[in-house]
Amino acid sequence: MTATASTTPGGIGQSGFAELAGLMTRMAGAEKHVPAAHSTTDALWVLYDRVLRVTPATADAPDRDRFLLSKGHGPMAYYAVLAAKGFFPRDWLDGFGGFDSPLGHHPDRTLVPGAEIASGSLGHGLPLGVGTALGLRARDLTEPAVWVLVGDAELDEGSNHEAIDFAGASGLDSLHVVVIDNASASWGTARSQADRFAAAGWSVAEVDGRDHEALYAGFTRPHPGRPHAVFAHVEPKSA
Repeated sequence: MTATASTTPGGIGQSGFAELAGLMTRMAGAEKHVPAAHSTTDALWVLYDRVLRVTPATADAPDRDRFLLSKGHGPMAYYAVLAAKGFFPRDWLDGFGGFDSPLGHHPDRTLVPGAEIASGSLGHGLPLGVGTALGLRARDLTEPAVWVLVGDAELDEGSNHEAIDFAGASGLDSLHVVVIDNASASWGTARSQADRFAAAGWSVAEVDGRDHEALYAGFTRPHPGRPHAVFAHVEPKSA
């Protein structure tokens, strides 16, 4: 399956992206994963602005694309993008992390419009993405793409490697993984992790995670018969 251009209304490119910084400053409080959130900003924006076929109006449509934020312990950029795209009111951002706010420090699919899964516990998102792709295949829904965003450190979790092997062997070409590489992994380098996906039969692209055209090219690279992984390299977390 090849990723297709977005049908999201209001694909407003760089002008919309520039607005995200202001939206993120509205989320204050004791959030301890700000670097995790900022590392995902560019990739999330390009996905929602140019790639994903999902809108607030189609968030429950069977043929929508699915996006699973496995890196849910740093959801600020995700919330900002969802608000910018109209999935929920922007003033929700002001209550981020509050007792009565639907926007918690980990996203909750029952509370956050547009969220496909509750996430934040590392190692769960990619296996859930495999299950989602399998479910769509069983229902003969061939058009929806499944996207999972993980962090490079999350690939330390063994559950991911079962999912990587199964997806490659099963030819789950509706499945896409975006690996945000901020040099946080304990057990692997970006090179060894990319080779790990390739060895399991995945299509692999490596791009500058701050370059929107490079991200778009990586996201939309054809990969018939194979799942696709895009490694988005950003500055090290300690930088």
